[in-house]
Amino acid sequence: MKKQRLHWTAARVLAVCLLSAAARGPWMRAEAQVLAPTPPMGWNSWDAFGESVQESDIRLTAEWIAKNLKQYGWEYVIVDSGWYVKNHAAGYNAKDAQFSLDEHGRYTPAVNGIPSAAEGQGFKPLGDYLHGLGLKFGLHILRGVPKVAVEENLPIEGSNFRARDAADSSDTCPWNPFNYGLDTGKPAAQAYYDSLAQQFSAWGVDYVKVDCIASHPYKGEEIRLLSQALKKAARPMVLSLSPGPAPIEKGEEMAKYAQLWRISDDQWDVWQSDENFPQGVNNQFARLAAWAIYSRPGNWPDADMLAIGELKPAPGWGAPRTSRLTKDEQRTLLTLWAIARSPLIMGGNLLQCDDWTKSLLTNKELIAVDQGSKSNHPVETTAQSAVWTAQPESAPGYYVAVFNRSDSAQRFHRDFSQLGIPPSVYQLRDLWEHQEIGRAKAIDVNLAAHASVLYLVRPAKQ
Repeated sequence: MKKQRLHWTAARVLAVCLLSAAARGPWMRAEAQVLAPTPPMGWNSWDAFGESVQESDIRLTAEWIAKNLKQYGWEYVIVDSGWYVKNHAAGYNAKDAQFSLDEHGRYTPAVNGIPSAAEGQGFKPLGDYLHGLGLKFGLHILRGVPKVAVEENLPIEGSNFRARDAADSSDTCPWNPFNYGLDTGKPAAQAYYDSLAQQFSAWGVDYVKVDCIASHPYKGEEIRLLSQALKKAARPMVLSLSPGPAPIEKGEEMAKYAQLWRISDDQWDVWQSDENFPQGVNNQFARLAAWAIYSRPGNWPDADMLAIGELKPAPGWGAPRTSRLTKDEQRTLLTLWAIARSPLIMGGNLLQCDDWTKSLLTNKELIAVDQGSKSNHPVETTAQSAVWTAQPESAPGYYVAVFNRSDSAQRFHRDFSQLGIPPSVYQLRDLWEHQEIGRAKAIDVNLAAHASVLYLVRPAKQ
């Protein structure tokens, strides 16, 4: 009898544990996992297609990524702004835009752009297709609740609230008229974001890019509510905050709730900009230097997309074009993003990718710096130059990136001691040219204007 009682007690304990695990849900079980343990790599539709991206473009691009880039670590396919707009001819962020919504006041894909969304399917068919290719699905949204949902006072799914209960009608995005912000002091606000997270989870979304939330204006409470909503969902989703410049004094707050956040306004294919919008490659040196202390597994300051290759047929800014960055400037962009461990999100049209652009995106040695280095930091940042160092995560040695920020050629001579590297004889390897340079006691290199070099510095064999 005693033995039976012990068996029954063990069974009861096991049952309680199983019930407890079920009650916590898959989102709680996954919480111990770090989302975005390395900087996300993928493609975003905005720089090439703007609001007008079609499902056929997305699927063909995904197939190209699966065939050509997936093996190098590229995995996210991110559909940017406007997927819910039914009349793209009205222009970007148009006041007279017409929307596709469900009965709970949530945007749904407009079938004129995403035909597989018909009959209430939403993004699930597209998400399933991307997952079938071994890729991940990302989606852009605007913070808040659609004004149309508030005007019609639609019910919020999973609650007794309605859209007007959640909205703050005095708060709108300064550059986009589609939504009202949320009244974060009301429980209806959390309920609305919870309903969005459940919708995205059902669609198979892996990455949520939220706009008008990290800067002009910064909305810390909405970030918190959205982060909590995503944690309740049935699948893990990376949270990316836009636009920038995110306030650096909020760095720890953002690191608590999100995996990446933009450090500048939109970065496009210019070298230097004196305007807030757009930003250029050269503008990012000081920002990445300031944000380096926040770069760690699960948290990645984001220098924005790679505006390289073909920015056509309908880029989110400017006329259709080939990237105006020179080849040296493009290498400098990739080198800076990699040594600073920024996310690598390709913006150009991969369906028109040329051999040069493909060579940038398939450089295993460069990608290894972005995905597998540590102690990344600048050791020199001036108006004319910059030098960063890092270390491989799993091998002895150092990475050294040297940048000529000036408009004329320069010779760079830097002793290793100047770079925080113990003086010695090292073996240098050029990670862009994939060539061994030989033994050296210092870095000594001539660089053209706006050019850079990226070395692997290893102890030389005696």
